[in-house]
Amino acid sequence: MKKVVKAAAIAAVVSSALLSSFSHAAEKVYKLKLAETWGPNFPIFGDAPRNMAAMAEKMSNGRLKITIDSSNKHKAPFGIFDLVRSGQYDLGHSASYYWKGKVANTLYFTTMPFGMIAPEQYAWFYYGGGMDLMQKVYEPFNLMSFPGGNTGNQMGGWFRKEINSLEDLEGLKMRIPGFAGEVFAKLGVKPTNIPPGELYTAIERGTIDALEWVGPSLDLRMGFPQVAEYYYTGWHEPATELQFLVNKRTFNKLPEDLQEILKVAMKAAAYDMYTQSTHESAKNWDTIKKDYPNVKVRTFPKEVINAMRKANEELVAEKSAEDPLAKEIIESQLAYLKKARKWTEISDEAYLNSISVVE
Repeated sequence: MKKVVKAAAIAAVVSSALLSSFSHAAEKVYKLKLAETWGPNFPIFGDAPRNMAAMAEKMSNGRLKITIDSSNKHKAPFGIFDLVRSGQYDLGHSASYYWKGKVANTLYFTTMPFGMIAPEQYAWFYYGGGMDLMQKVYEPFNLMSFPGGNTGNQMGGWFRKEINSLEDLEGLKMRIPGFAGEVFAKLGVKPTNIPPGELYTAIERGTIDALEWVGPSLDLRMGFPQVAEYYYTGWHEPATELQFLVNKRTFNKLPEDLQEILKVAMKAAAYDMYTQSTHESAKNWDTIKKDYPNVKVRTFPKEVINAMRKANEELVAEKSAEDPLAKEIIESQLAYLKKARKWTEISDEAYLNSISVVE
């Protein structure tokens, strides 16, 4: 009987120790730091990482805490790739085409001219092989990349003068990043990339003649209707996806449940940004129409659109010929676009066309 009591006592002690150990492990708090391209209190873009951080903390019951440093603190708005790669930050929030000069194949995961719209692109990412290709690009750099929020179809930009022909593009100084900048360069435009906080001053002072930013969701706040009269419809960024960058070593150190919580939080925050952007564009466009009646919406002439498309096709062919991985990404996107667009045409496009008919 004494042996039984003694064994029970030992078992109770061991059990208590194990429970204490498990409890301690469960309560461990993992603190991560995120660097964003955007300045403090930047709407929509800046909301996405904050929503993600809040969801991750709540779903983990406080075990995963993420602090966010804006560009005014880390001083490197276009340096997020290196900040996360080096481990100075655990996470980043930015846009992948900002790294095209460093790793050219990253730009395809933001959006492509004449490419997929947001629902098509999300389907490609999650069900058409896009995520695997994106990780293939980032893997050598100790990075993981996840969709970080979509703006939807972006406007073609603000111009101080109307574009009536290809000649009007010759020598035009324009803020336009990514693949679209390369397309415009083939048509005589002088593309440049300028941090968001400097855009208004640049076009107001004539340092640039035109710029593209996002759409009404963010353009109204930036004050562009005050300094440019012509607002062109889009062609270049039909589904601009931001990105969450994750340092792979940091990710691998997280417990499995926190890894999954982080991924779910990023996915939810990305889609929330897409719906928020749609809402803000609808609201702000109504304001622009009322408060800035001088703003004229224009679509680029067919001559210009056709030249853009031709230049884009030439560039895509060049990139494919130069790099097997670029070729793999481009072919995957084009194949998925061909498949998805047929459905878009007989669903959303057909619906919009049919209800616009007035008897």
